[in-house]
Amino acid sequence: MSSTTRPDLTAVPETTLWTLWQRAVEARRPDALLHDPKAVELVDRIDYPFADRFGTSALQSRLQALRVGCFDREVADFLAREPRGTVVCLGEGLETQFWRVDNGRAHWLSVDLPEAVALREELLPPGPRRRHLAADATDLSAWADEVDRDRAVLITAQGLLMYLPPARVRDLIAACAERFPGGSLVLDAVPRWFARLTRTGKMRTAGYRAPAMPWAMDAHERDKLRTASPAVTAVRDVRPTAARGLLAPLLPLTLTVPPLSTHRPTVTVLDFAARPAH
Repeated sequence: MSSTTRPDLTAVPETTLWTLWQRAVEARRPDALLHDPKAVELVDRIDYPFADRFGTSALQSRLQALRVGCFDREVADFLAREPRGTVVCLGEGLETQFWRVDNGRAHWLSVDLPEAVALREELLPPGPRRRHLAADATDLSAWADEVDRDRAVLITAQGLLMYLPPARVRDLIAACAERFPGGSLVLDAVPRWFARLTRTGKMRTAGYRAPAMPWAMDAHERDKLRTASPAVTAVRDVRPTAARGLLAPLLPLTLTVPPLSTHRPTVTVLDFAARPAH
């Protein structure tokens, strides 16, 4: 398919092209950990120097696939329990999760900055069960009322929170917990050593330098997320379940043996207290 779109994204919004590229690189592999033909299609449609900018690291694409797989599994489990639920995707960019796990009945709301939503609408137009909203994902007054309260709600924040100041991360968690009783939030975090590299400009790939990441969390710190609000009732670690190649023998060690297990990227689920019965 010929290129049809030339994106004009910089800084944090440009990271959606970075993660899209990693998913497509992995999806093209014969032994891919992630089946994502929509990501491959988008890369083919976008006029952008992906390889020159981001490189073609098999390790990066595999690590990205492991993270994505954690989110996919949580969303799929939610939809199995709540087939007509709503998935709210904060800072979604060009994530293609809908095409990987949608069940044909759920509702999806994508909330992102105006420039990211404009690109998403051009490449992935909304449908009867998929809506896009141009808004600050951290400002619930801009999007929370768009969510049907009669449906179960799962909120995802994939590749978002690390770009926010720590106080803003805490405020967003608290606001979601208090605004969506009985719901859950799935989020990811980079370890503190990785965030430090981004803040000193040392996290580079080919012709690209990752934006600074103000917020980070080591794996052993996840229970601190509960202190954001009394409405956060449970904190659960989501671990990758599949790896191939060099990652296969390393993954169990990364998950269980310190210091690797405490200084690794994480995906976490926060459950929110249900509304008291009247």
